[in-house]
Amino acid sequence: MAKQRILICGDRGMVGSALVRRLRGPAVEIIGANRAVVDLTRQAAVEEFIGDCRPDVIIVAAAKVGGIHANSHQPVPFLYDNLAIETHIIQAAHQADVDRLLFLGSSCMYPRAAAQPIVESALLSGPLEPTNQWYALAKIAGVMLCQAYRAQYGRRYISAIPTNLFGPGDNFHPENSHVPAALMRRFDAARRAGAASVAVWGSGRPRREFLHVDDLADACAFLLDHYDAAAPINVGRGSDITIADFAAMMAETVGFAGTIAFDPARPDGMPRRVLDVGALTALGWRARIPLAAGLADTYAWFQENRAGLRA
Repeated sequence: MAKQRILICGDRGMVGSALVRRLRGPAVEIIGANRAVVDLTRQAAVEEFIGDCRPDVIIVAAAKVGGIHANSHQPVPFLYDNLAIETHIIQAAHQADVDRLLFLGSSCMYPRAAAQPIVESALLSGPLEPTNQWYALAKIAGVMLCQAYRAQYGRRYISAIPTNLFGPGDNFHPENSHVPAALMRRFDAARRAGAASVAVWGSGRPRREFLHVDDLADACAFLLDHYDAAAPINVGRGSDITIADFAAMMAETVGFAGTIAFDPARPDGMPRRVLDVGALTALGWRARIPLAAGLADTYAWFQENRAGLRA
């Protein structure tokens, strides 16, 4: 039998790399789409690329991503670039008669005041969290576009909404990274410098859910085999932790023995964000990597690759 051709858009990012690790095998041919191969913000280039490679399945893991600081200071690329990337890929998939596509959204798509844990039906039920609204709006548009192609053309396009992710290959930029990577880099630097204290943005009271990226990749493979519906589906652990407790766990992971000083002048973001994963659990999938083990795995990768990380 011919190999199944799977196009992973964003195959060099944290999520894309995890997808490559999970899906690589004798029955699968992985095709990567990244900046070195094709400019996903250019419609003609994307249409030509997908038309030439003719994949059986497309996973849209490419995106302009970053933390609160990056979202607040770069609203145009977080909205425009992400809209361009997803619309070009999904339209080109349809034009090339690719009938199976998985679009990855983000838990920041949900309203700031959504009841917790957040169920999929909460989407579009209220105002967004202002600190990441530009990225959230683009991701919401991607989910709706998948639904539109399914409704009008019968395409088997699905959407998954992951919780906060971490793992090997994360962005460890000191200002533009998400919480796990930012804290890991900060605590590691403090340990190596012998610092007595580490500053952590915010009050430490918000609660967040964190999922190792390899668990997400496994969930994506599972969904491509077991899910085919218009509604997006949550992917997470279904449990959360305060930022203060998470920071303490991170300090222990990297071996930092000093104090943690929270800065309440910095924004907290949403007070709580944890996903209801009942729909995915009912299908038969659960996260398998414990938080502490996932952090240890990520820190080992970080230590091996520290020299090549952006300053």
